[in-house]
Amino acid sequence: MSDLLDQLCVNTVRFLSVDAVQQANSGHPGMPLGAAAMAYVLWTRLLKHNPRNPDWFDRDRFVLSAGHGSMLLYSLLHLTGYALSLDDIKQFRRWGSKAPGHPERGHTPGVETTTGPLGQGLANAVGMAIAEAQLAARYNRPGFEVIDHATYALVSDGDLMEGVAAEAASLAGHLKLGKLICLYDDNRVTLAAGTDIAFSEDRARRFEAYGWHTLPVADGNDLAAIDAALRAARTETARPSLILVRTHIGYGSPNKHDSFEAHGSPLGVNEVRLTKQNLGWPTEPPFLIPDPALTHFRAALERGAHDEAAWNERMMAYALAFPELAEELRLSLRGELPPDWDADIPVFPADARGIATRVASGQVMNAIAPRLPMLTGGSADLDPSTKTTLKDLGDFNPPAGVNDDTQGSDGGGWSYAGRNLHFGVREHAMGAIVNGMAAHGGCIPYGATFLIFSDYMRPPLRLAALMGLHVVHVFTHDSIALGEDGPTHQPVEQLAALRAIPNLTVIRPGDANETAVAWRVALETCDHPVVLVLSRQDLPTLDRRRHAPADGLRRGAYVLSDAADGKPELILIASGSEVGLIVAAAERLQGEGVAVRLVSMASWELFEAQSQVYRDSVLPPSITARLAVEAGVSQGWHRYVGGCGDVLGVDGFGASAPGPIMLREYGFGVENVCQRALALVEKMKENP
Repeated sequence: MSDLLDQLCVNTVRFLSVDAVQQANSGHPGMPLGAAAMAYVLWTRLLKHNPRNPDWFDRDRFVLSAGHGSMLLYSLLHLTGYALSLDDIKQFRRWGSKAPGHPERGHTPGVETTTGPLGQGLANAVGMAIAEAQLAARYNRPGFEVIDHATYALVSDGDLMEGVAAEAASLAGHLKLGKLICLYDDNRVTLAAGTDIAFSEDRARRFEAYGWHTLPVADGNDLAAIDAALRAARTETARPSLILVRTHIGYGSPNKHDSFEAHGSPLGVNEVRLTKQNLGWPTEPPFLIPDPALTHFRAALERGAHDEAAWNERMMAYALAFPELAEELRLSLRGELPPDWDADIPVFPADARGIATRVASGQVMNAIAPRLPMLTGGSADLDPSTKTTLKDLGDFNPPAGVNDDTQGSDGGGWSYAGRNLHFGVREHAMGAIVNGMAAHGGCIPYGATFLIFSDYMRPPLRLAALMGLHVVHVFTHDSIALGEDGPTHQPVEQLAALRAIPNLTVIRPGDANETAVAWRVALETCDHPVVLVLSRQDLPTLDRRRHAPADGLRRGAYVLSDAADGKPELILIASGSEVGLIVAAAERLQGEGVAVRLVSMASWELFEAQSQVYRDSVLPPSITARLAVEAGVSQGWHRYVGGCGDVLGVDGFGASAPGPIMLREYGFGVENVCQRALALVEKMKENP
């Protein structure tokens, strides 16, 4: 009877998925047919979760990296009792449905992360496992294991082909993330053909070389073998595990079994009927859920409630034994900043020479970090340049007993409690991993690299914005002023590209004090990611007795200084390193009798969020003589200067030369700014 019930449940998952795809006349039926058995074993025998409380913190995480198989996940969510109704399933891929084409975090209860672009989910899962390991190392005490859960991912051939998966898997093996378990749907078919045309490597040996524990399962319908492999993976604590399950896409379909035709298109009405007949399933009605199967799946409700109640009891005992740690943990799990987290942020004195904003950022981070245990992250092998090391807070790496080498790069030892992550030269994986950490919760992750390499990170940047994740990205070396490394390393179009991403706040502070405010904004912005764009070169620290307080950055743009009578004839606008340039130019222009307003515009997104009244107070519509100055492409700036204004930008690539020479040759000097500004003033006088 148990075998019959298991088979009934597996087929319930299969045909609930197939019927939804067929009704939508859109979707991917092949994977649910082939992978239903392994998913069933995991979800009914091992996965720790509570469908009535999808956000219970100590749940196991499940990531469907192969997001095209979304109906497999939706079927499991509905059957186990999440707030995803059968009517939602029937509206798969329809407007307003809780069951969109690919899983979306925050849209469908129980979906941990937004997947679809292949490889991202696997890398997200690595981030989740890192977050779990770090929190467990920081907060668990003997007899009080309050953070103790696994991360599972279901991955496909396509996932393993993607470079981001290779980067993330390599790092996961190095970090010995023993609570990360990936089920590989080894069906050897992609959307276009069989994998033999492009993917012939030995996947098991590849992952073994990364340092993974690999387990083959020869038959994807052998529930006992899948169960045994999962349990063996759970007992392996020093290596992540890849379970290679040999499955068959479109399993049971007489004409599309093992065919790429089952991958990305509905089976068709006739083929659905034939598949049901072949697997002994009633052809009518569609969306059939037999009562015994539903009862079996819904046992997850009682198990989940029991597991969460037991965890709540452990947390209560933990709070009695370790009250300060417990309060710190509660704040972290709620994503709340502790009181006085910003008490030690420095105020930088006026300094004509100043410091680079990357240096100021590093000082701010290190002032914040001791008071904000949630802050954790690192760079893609560039922390000496990005200034993002958290001093004396340790390296996140396998501790003694897991790795023979226990010395960290700072000589302070390695531990999973360390808050400095070393991503290696893996920008793409870094972006996806910090997304996974943020989605896991309990931390505010940051990633750092040069602005030019944000291009390598665009998919996870976009997905972070789509999910509304609290992630901070620190991008330094932000313009042609970085100098000798030349055009391959000099960003010009990257600012415009980042600003084009919806729900992403980009901040390019103009001096050290604006950088301090930018970090405040980044850490207080909990519903979407923030990018900080910072200079390599020193920038003057403005005298705030002569210029408006740096806190004006919170509004995106603010009047830095104004004409004596408040009636300027010219507005100079700049961001970042060019703010100091327009300050110097304004001094000369004012000496020549020009009434100038200076506007520091560090963030378009923050500025656009302000009222029209405020925006007009900064950039009055009546003043058409406006010059925007930024060492990047001019694209987008014309909305702020208007048809009669001008933009001094970089609408071509850079060159290899010292930074000061680069700025001079590209026109970023006081003389050129003044000439272009005066030309605008004269033009306005001639054509008022």
